[in-house]
Amino acid sequence: MDIQLIKELKERYAITFTDVDLLEQAFTHSSYVNEHRNLHLSDNERLEFLGDAVLELLVSQYLYREYPSLPEGKLTKMRAAIVREDTLAIFAKECQFDQYIRLGRGEENSGGRKRSALLCDLFEAFLGALYLDQGTETVLEFIKKVIFPKVAAGAFSHEMDHKTKLQEVLQKSGDVLIDYRLLKEEGPAHERIFWIEVYVEGKLIGTGQGKSKKLAEQNAAENALKDLQG
Repeated sequence: MDIQLIKELKERYAITFTDVDLLEQAFTHSSYVNEHRNLHLSDNERLEFLGDAVLELLVSQYLYREYPSLPEGKLTKMRAAIVREDTLAIFAKECQFDQYIRLGRGEENSGGRKRSALLCDLFEAFLGALYLDQGTETVLEFIKKVIFPKVAAGAFSHEMDHKTKLQEVLQKSGDVLIDYRLLKEEGPAHERIFWIEVYVEGKLIGTGQGKSKKLAEQNAAENALKDLQG
């Protein structure tokens, strides 16, 4: 196990694993296991499954308590924004987990260490391992340091509502036609980037990009709002 990772977890988050094998498994990608079959290692996929469930429960509980006036639909959207792939990948990088994941040569050479899906899985696998090693409270303390401050600062409260907000701003004086158009898409299948333009009554008011059409539409709406309100 990487000594530096153990040191960082202790210094930054006051976490010391009792079962270091669990921590090692959380940072072991299937590609590494496939290239080292003689070592009889386990990859992090089962831990990822568990961590995903633990994270969703704790985030749901936090949102339910912190936002008592929000209806179920908006709570669901906010939770989705927090636990989605690209967000968790960012958390993994901020925790510097990307430096310690064990990858096979092929995965390493193809840029796997930077891939959002892989980093998201790694973050969830770490939570699963931490849950098995020390229980729900320790996982909660960790995400209180990593995730909840950003939620409290408003990083997610409007992110999923840019399109709705743009519609409200534009339709104050009556109905208008808002149209999101796909301009182009680029990149390999696992790192696709979509470019979207948003028009109102045929006039271009904003452009955006994202790793899905929905994210690109949200980004286009966000940029349109900045221009309109700036």
